[in-house]
Amino acid sequence: MNRLIIPLLVALLTGGAASFGQSEPAVESDDSSRPVALPGSAPVTAERIIHADKEPGNWLTHGRTYSEQRFSPLKQINDQNVGDLGLAWHYDFGTKRGLEATPLVIDGVMYVTGNWSVVHAVDAKNGRPLWQFDPEVDPAWAPHLCCDVVNRGVAAWGDKIYVGTLDGRLIALNMATGQKVWEVLTIDQEWPYSITGAPRVANGKVFIGNGGAELGVRGYVTAYDAETGKQVWRFYTIPGDPSKPFESPAMERAAKTWSGKWWTMGGGGTAWDSLVYDPELNLLYIGVGNGGPWNQEIRSAGDGDNLFLSSIVAVNADTGEYVWHYQTTPGDTWDYTATQTLILAELSIGDKQRKVIMQAPKNGFFYVLDRETGELLSAEPYVGVTWATHVDMTTGRPVERPGTRYYEEGLPSFQTPFAFGGHDWPPMSYSPETGLAYIPAMEVPMTYFPDRFFEFEPGYYNLGAVLIDAPPALQDKANLDKFIKTVLELEKDLTPENLQQVYGILTKLEDPAKSITVEDLMQVQALMRKLVRARLIAWDPVQQKEVWRAERVDVWNGGTLATAGNLVFQGTGSAEFSAYAADTGKQLWTSASAQTGIIAGPVTYTVDGEQYVAVLAGWGGAGPLALGQMANLSGTNSWRRGNLNRILVFKLGGEDVLPPLPPLKPVPEERPQMPKVAADVVRKGEAIFTKRCAVCHGEQALSGGATPDLRHLDLEKYELGQWYGIVIGGTAAHKGMPNFSTLFGVEEAEAIRAYVIKRTNDEPAAARAMAGGKMP
Repeated sequence: MNRLIIPLLVALLTGGAASFGQSEPAVESDDSSRPVALPGSAPVTAERIIHADKEPGNWLTHGRTYSEQRFSPLKQINDQNVGDLGLAWHYDFGTKRGLEATPLVIDGVMYVTGNWSVVHAVDAKNGRPLWQFDPEVDPAWAPHLCCDVVNRGVAAWGDKIYVGTLDGRLIALNMATGQKVWEVLTIDQEWPYSITGAPRVANGKVFIGNGGAELGVRGYVTAYDAETGKQVWRFYTIPGDPSKPFESPAMERAAKTWSGKWWTMGGGGTAWDSLVYDPELNLLYIGVGNGGPWNQEIRSAGDGDNLFLSSIVAVNADTGEYVWHYQTTPGDTWDYTATQTLILAELSIGDKQRKVIMQAPKNGFFYVLDRETGELLSAEPYVGVTWATHVDMTTGRPVERPGTRYYEEGLPSFQTPFAFGGHDWPPMSYSPETGLAYIPAMEVPMTYFPDRFFEFEPGYYNLGAVLIDAPPALQDKANLDKFIKTVLELEKDLTPENLQQVYGILTKLEDPAKSITVEDLMQVQALMRKLVRARLIAWDPVQQKEVWRAERVDVWNGGTLATAGNLVFQGTGSAEFSAYAADTGKQLWTSASAQTGIIAGPVTYTVDGEQYVAVLAGWGGAGPLALGQMANLSGTNSWRRGNLNRILVFKLGGEDVLPPLPPLKPVPEERPQMPKVAADVVRKGEAIFTKRCAVCHGEQALSGGATPDLRHLDLEKYELGQWYGIVIGGTAAHKGMPNFSTLFGVEEAEAIRAYVIKRTNDEPAAARAMAGGKMP
């Protein structure tokens, strides 16, 4: 989403076992001794989860244990034999969007979610389907989703499986049959809430949050009775209308840190991912998200800390009563959420053994807190950070650099991390054996600028910030000099000449008489991989320093798993699944091609004494939607091959083979004719596209693969009748495409069409050929 230079750089580059799933008929397993429903599973209880290490072959809860360390004691697969790992089986979902779920594996059955909150139960030994539950989410709800039709998994308690749905329901299913036991609506569907996170369960209660901060909602977490679905308590993460009674003393206190009329725009603070239960202290820790709108000047008159945005909040798990909080980013105005993985551990810090909670949130600092009191123990940057110099250990607050609050001076603020953070939702893990946390990290700059024409529109993206394009911004020498200075602070191996040279290539886009060559593309790609970087980081939370790193080609990569076999597993956007030595970072094994990008977190388990490692493969989520092709610099083009959604399961000596990839979908050679409209119509279309369409179809209409690339449509789709039908007629609503007729009419739809056609015709021939697989 960096519109200062990154997207235009990318624009130049657009250039043996059984298989089961929805996409093919059920196949009888060759293991007839295993019953279809695998009955007889013991109820999932607090005792089982608390003592999960007594049954390490299961993965009972989202992070395996209540600590959510994502560490497994299993070591049958280890650093000495991992090279013999092979695919044991795979399961086809028959879908084509992002897969983010962490599977549960309980007594030989894997429970996992796919697109549209559909739950699948499969035999964990061979992938044989057992049952499937489709909550039948209306695709028309898709416009209320931040970041794809994804779900991060289920929870288990007693004899039930629990799933939160995209349209805000919490559903309990019979574990053996998949039949619905109860269902409760957790939201007011008059508001654009959604649920993508996995529920958590403790003490007979199911905890669930929600998403939708940018769309105009107020965040909260609710506890429901696991047996009946009756609401037990609700904790709001930010205050509502102060003219009405506050729901709790915590909300009354929080309201004093807000200004303006935030409640008329929702205010945000949604808890859309990390919830962690501490059985020792009976606390539920809530990771709270960003403000809505992002721009604090619009949301809260540029004033106050805006509690409890971007905070870790501890509440009593039985009552929902506030206990303590720590705010990572006071007065957030950059989408620096604190919803990322929360991990509980015991660390020796100084001369004391401390019960801690750890997080690497978006803002770039790695935090270690005392989880009993919320006391800050340490905070150091784990990626390049330019928005703040450090965290003051006396006040616990970040010390911001001048000019980073872009609304104060009205000038662009070029900074890192970007809005997706140094670390987003892909889960990090922690090994108590190495004492290291394993972070799927990103280091990408972004330019923020205030939206001077902002108008709040409920149900649609409301950022209050724009992220301006490169040529107009950089034609001002002061902006160009500032950009170069900032980049060079981060990238020590670059020179001003490098950047000036690339800027010279970029300006060719402004002159149709000049052509972009393959050599230009390769040159920009080399620089791109210096500016836009991602890596797997092994971080020492006691010494607060990086121990080792593994560089990544793509920005958007999967979560991590650590095991007692001295291994760390991670999938990547470049369709690889790899294992590293947990202590040294040496790469020990890789599965060369998962055939699509991997963004989910892996798990490991045993069946009949044999260890397996499983991960979901499915390219999508926020990165491929909004970042365009910056999200996939490796050029795997998995989306043009169908983005095959699968569970991939590995074991020692596995001999399964994936079917051959389908061919690349060809890019139409003929381009649509540019309509005869004034230049200001195209500019209007660009403005509408940026605000309404880019979040799903990519910056500057550069698709990252989760949705169609609008520059590569069949010619008839650009015809006025079909175009109007799709944009303002609802003809594609069944696929999740919004019907924008409530926001604009034919004039605006035509402006968007003119802009998209211009982008189609602007695409360099070399890049278009590469996109269609015609050039290396």
